[in-house]
Amino acid sequence: MSKFRAACVQLRSGDDVAENLRDAAHWIRAAAKDGAQFVATPENTTLMAPDGGAKLAHSYDEARDPALPVFGELAKELGIWLLIGSLAIKVSDTKTANRSFLFSPDGKVAVRYSKIHLFDVNLLSGEQYRESNTVAGGDEAQVADTPWGRIGLSICYDIRFPQLYRQMAKKGAFAFTAPSAFTETTGKAHWHVLLRARAIENGAFMIAPAQGGLHANGRRTYGHSLIVSPWGEILAEGGTEPGIFAAEIDPRLSEDAREKVPSLEHDRSFSLA
Repeated sequence: MSKFRAACVQLRSGDDVAENLRDAAHWIRAAAKDGAQFVATPENTTLMAPDGGAKLAHSYDEARDPALPVFGELAKELGIWLLIGSLAIKVSDTKTANRSFLFSPDGKVAVRYSKIHLFDVNLLSGEQYRESNTVAGGDEAQVADTPWGRIGLSICYDIRFPQLYRQMAKKGAFAFTAPSAFTETTGKAHWHVLLRARAIENGAFMIAPAQGGLHANGRRTYGHSLIVSPWGEILAEGGTEPGIFAAEIDPRLSEDAREKVPSLEHDRSFSLA
């Protein structure tokens, strides 16, 4: 269970796919140059469209998406494990999947994960989001085998559903990825506490790259990419500007946390009166 360096790439993606792709590649290269062996980008890496319809218009099915070959070649060139937090992948005439891709150092997709829980909310700020109008939710959790152990995949709003992480932890995941584009409103209130909670209750690392700042479409995202230890300590944190935020990951710390507080072994079935 060797140590490795993980990096979160923080972005401020807009509606220009080519420009977003260039920006992501720049920061991925910077992270690899800094020694990262596992690099993760945020949700909506190549496209933060003004609305679901615009996103659908700029999306492709997986076989024709122009970003996937670029990221595959980049992972191979740099010899890294590369998680692309999510791309909008067209799955029908009216909907996309919000899908993560984990590339291995041979440039191939090791695991793909489609976001299960969709962001349909009404905030006190007046903001309304209906992700399900144009996104088809996934129905299958994914745990990836890596040289350091098993890593569970999730996306953004998933972090409000602890049962997902519990099941992945019980499948052997010592770390979770949570690429996100959290709103500024919900980020200020909930981002840190949710990620630390998922880490603590499962004795697992959280690797959470984020979108941050004021986007071209007028939306504000919270930023603050985080890497959290199994004991809930913040090992790396961003602000709102694009950049890389890295930390050393020691899988043995997950094992140690689970020995100290073996809550995964203490789950019990119960009835509700």
